[in-house]
Amino acid sequence: MLVAGLMSGTSADGIDVALAEITGIGWKTRIRLRTFQSLPYPPAVRQRVLEISGGASVPASEISQMNFLLGELFARACQTVCRRSRISMKRLALIGSHGQTIYHQNRESSFCGMAVRSTMQIGEPAIIAERTGVTTIGDFRPADVAAGGEGAPLVPFFDYLLYRHPRRGRVVLNIGGIANLTAIPAGGSPQDVIAFDTGPGNMLLDALASLATKGRLSHDPEGKLASRGNVSEPLLRRLLRLAYFRQPPPKTTGREQFGRDFLERYFLNDRGLSQRRLNGLKDALATATAFTAESIACGIADFVLPKFPIAECLASGGGVKNLFLMEQLRRRLTSHARQAGIRVVSSDETGVPSDGKEALAFAVLAYHTLHRQSSNLCSATGARHPAILGKVAYGKA
Repeated sequence: MLVAGLMSGTSADGIDVALAEITGIGWKTRIRLRTFQSLPYPPAVRQRVLEISGGASVPASEISQMNFLLGELFARACQTVCRRSRISMKRLALIGSHGQTIYHQNRESSFCGMAVRSTMQIGEPAIIAERTGVTTIGDFRPADVAAGGEGAPLVPFFDYLLYRHPRRGRVVLNIGGIANLTAIPAGGSPQDVIAFDTGPGNMLLDALASLATKGRLSHDPEGKLASRGNVSEPLLRRLLRLAYFRQPPPKTTGREQFGRDFLERYFLNDRGLSQRRLNGLKDALATATAFTAESIACGIADFVLPKFPIAECLASGGGVKNLFLMEQLRRRLTSHARQAGIRVVSSDETGVPSDGKEALAFAVLAYHTLHRQSSNLCSATGARHPAILGKVAYGKA
């Protein structure tokens, strides 16, 4: 079956599209990636998505409009990639769309006198199905939340499917806007998997790079700006004392915790690293990069290595292209691991594009939903039971 996976992450860079041939079911599923491409959001759309997901006060009408607009953009992205790849839309059997997260409340809080947790991804699946004519499955997270889970991470199902190994313990790491990992022991079962968000990934780095270049750059190419700054180890130690990093998994986070308010409090104030001086911003960027690397290394050291040894770390996401970040990660992971070196490599070396792994994962999740198979790992999300994820919008008859 030819399936498309559509994904836009916390960084809201644009829409990732993966096309894959999928056969089998469950842990016998086989995947052959046909193509992967990423299409950027129009600048005005990206800016507004970041503002909405960052907590800007917006009327319900604008969220509704953005939901349908993103549905149109996701549909066009799928059509564009199929056209460029010379694949007829008639050959496409299914689309799995993660959508764009704009809110994720992973812990119960009081609302109208009741304890509620919730998550919201927009990019209307009914629009995608109507425009493409292809049955589309979206809105994957709520079913896991309804089952008592955090609604994330969902990619561990895919990680275990692809990367379990009889003799090597592995960490499968994704550094997107938020960094998350799946740890799989050698010969382990799905119940043995440990997965969680380690903290911010590229989110802080992108914001600081934009400030340092007065909007000229949306990210720090290869980490060159950060490499020219000095890491503030006192600030780094202070950040790592925050409660989130002591909290055991399962746990997830997002812009609600590490967004604009966090950036201003710890990196853009007069007591710390001031935005008024370019060198200050470079120091802030260097420290934020080290913070991302250190929080990943500490997450592995604190919550994975006490349970089982790790031989390899397979990294994906936009952060893989940040050479300074990857250098920091290797150094800090070696410092924390206290064992023979953990080999850190890009998922590209396994045949999965580092930018495209999550889009491919949602193609696989959608495929299992179509076959009425659960695809959440309770050990990763904290759900009470396995759940069939997503909502189906049928294509044209």
